[in-house]
Amino acid sequence: MQAPDFWENSPDAPGWKARALAPLGWLYGRATARRVRQDGARVGVPVICIGNLNAGGVGKTPTVIALGRKLIEQGLNIHVVSRGYGGSAEGPLRVDPARDEAGKVGDEPLLMAAFFPVWVAKDRAEGCRHAAKAGADLILLDDGHQNPSVFKDLTMIVVDAEVGFGNGRCIPAGPLREPVKAGLARADAVLSIGPPEAQESFSKQWGSAISLPHLKGVIRPVETGMEWPGLKAVAFAGIGRPEKFFNTLRGMGVDLIATHALADHQEITPALFNRLKTEANSKGLPLVTTEKDMMRLPVDLRRQVVFLPVALEVEDWSPLEAMVQKLTAKRPG
Repeated sequence: MQAPDFWENSPDAPGWKARALAPLGWLYGRATARRVRQDGARVGVPVICIGNLNAGGVGKTPTVIALGRKLIEQGLNIHVVSRGYGGSAEGPLRVDPARDEAGKVGDEPLLMAAFFPVWVAKDRAEGCRHAAKAGADLILLDDGHQNPSVFKDLTMIVVDAEVGFGNGRCIPAGPLREPVKAGLARADAVLSIGPPEAQESFSKQWGSAISLPHLKGVIRPVETGMEWPGLKAVAFAGIGRPEKFFNTLRGMGVDLIATHALADHQEITPALFNRLKTEANSKGLPLVTTEKDMMRLPVDLRRQVVFLPVALEVEDWSPLEAMVQKLTAKRPG
């Protein structure tokens, strides 16, 4: 699903749609500002929020995984708390990747649960308390920058460098959940994700608005032994920007005969999957998707698709590592 065309405009030259919707965007931003004034609950262990200002996917899940693995190397017992997507449990639920399905806990929590304990909770504070009670030394809060229920010891804002902060306006006039200045004022670091040319463009447009430590990273395919160059395939993706996934495949030398862009988190019903699989079979081609989309399929259907795993690579973690070291310096033991 492509981002609306007015998201791509410069903040200095918003399109007519953005100008027409600006009053509603202003009201949306004001509502967010009122909500985040509340004091969050402390849960007994440090909480690092991986948040964003943009609505939609910006790379938070790969960021949580990469940061969590980095912190585990430092001897910390890391738990993740997420709201999940769709049919989450009534109370906090620890995700079991061997039994739970995306319809119950969400595709992203399932993906993260392969690396460390993940709790799904509509009430993020209650989820954090469960994680602390279960032995977490540090909690990574997946999203929640605009949710005031939990006190965040550190917050890192993740942004897609290719999209940036769009036209700088709030929903529905633009892509933002809250104004850039207000959102960054409550954060401790920014991570922009994208290739060098996108990073350069992002820095030119938004660098003057960022006074926080600015980390840069790129999401790369994980080597699995799959021979991608020259492969002909049918691909589908239900992520924030499906075309980004399709372009990644093309960049790896895959000849995409057909592509299907689904809505972010769209349910892959048996009927939908059958249509996709039938098309691929009729052409004698494999059906390729993202790792996140694969997690939304029933276990018995996952063997019928080829998925592309990816991982975040950060140029320099040291600014965030220094903050975490201060945060955990007084940790018992």
